[in-house]
Amino acid sequence: MPHDRLPKKDPRTVARDIPGVLDVLFPRLTGGLVASLNKQMFSFEGIVAVPEALIERTQLQKAMVFELSVARAEGMLRGDEIADWGEYLWSASQRQRQHYDARIPEAVIEGDIAIAEHAAGNLVSMLTSVQAQRPGMALVQNPVIPGLGWVASGIGDFALGPTLIEVKHSERNFGSGDFRQILMYWLLKYARSIENSGDVWSEILLLNPRRNAALLLNYDYLLQSASARLNRVELLELLRSAVSQEIERR
Repeated sequence: MPHDRLPKKDPRTVARDIPGVLDVLFPRLTGGLVASLNKQMFSFEGIVAVPEALIERTQLQKAMVFELSVARAEGMLRGDEIADWGEYLWSASQRQRQHYDARIPEAVIEGDIAIAEHAAGNLVSMLTSVQAQRPGMALVQNPVIPGLGWVASGIGDFALGPTLIEVKHSERNFGSGDFRQILMYWLLKYARSIENSGDVWSEILLLNPRRNAALLLNYDYLLQSASARLNRVELLELLRSAVSQEIERR
C-alpha cells in the first residue's frame, strides 16, 4: 500500500509507541545512558516544585491537569489578563485526544486550577529566564515538526533560536521515551532542512515545571551518544530505511 494511503501517526506517537522504528538508530539509548544524561539536570532559582500532596488530590488524569497548565502558560505568554479556564480546558482536551485515551472533564475545580496555575507559573518563569540569557531571540510556541513518509507532521512545545524546548511533567527523571521523542524530532527537522536548506536545532532543553528540573543537551552529543557513532547523514538514511520497512510490514 502506498505510504500516502497509510494512516499517518504523529512523531511523538511513533517515538513513544513504536520504539522499534528508532531502536536500530539508537541502540545505545539504554538505562545507563539515560541515567548518565539525567546527572546533568539542574533547577532554576526562585521556583518551587508543585507539591505532590496537592497533585494527589486532583480528580483529573494527571496528564490532563498538566496539559491544562501548559495551555494556561501559553495564555500567560500571550498576556491574558484574566484566566479563561474554559478556553484552556478546550485547548488541553484537543491535545490530549491526539495522544491519549483521555477523559475530558466538563469543568475544572479549584484544586485543579491551583495545580495548573502553579505549574504554569513555573513554566513561564523558566522560559523567561532562558530567554533573558539569549537577548534578541523570539520564543516560538508550537514549532512545526516536519513529517516523513507515513510519519505525519506534528508540533513541539517551544523553540528559542537554535534550541528546541520540550516540556514534561513526570514525577520522575526524564526517560528513554523522552529522548526518543526529541531525537525523532531532530531527525525529521534535519530531513526537511536538507530539502529546503533550512536551519536545524543544535540543542534541546527539557523542562519539568512540576519538579523544577531541567536538562540542556547538545544535539550532536546526544546523537553520537545514543547511536553507534553514526553521522547525521547515516542516521537519516537509517530512519528512511526504518520507515520504509514499517510500510512493508503494514
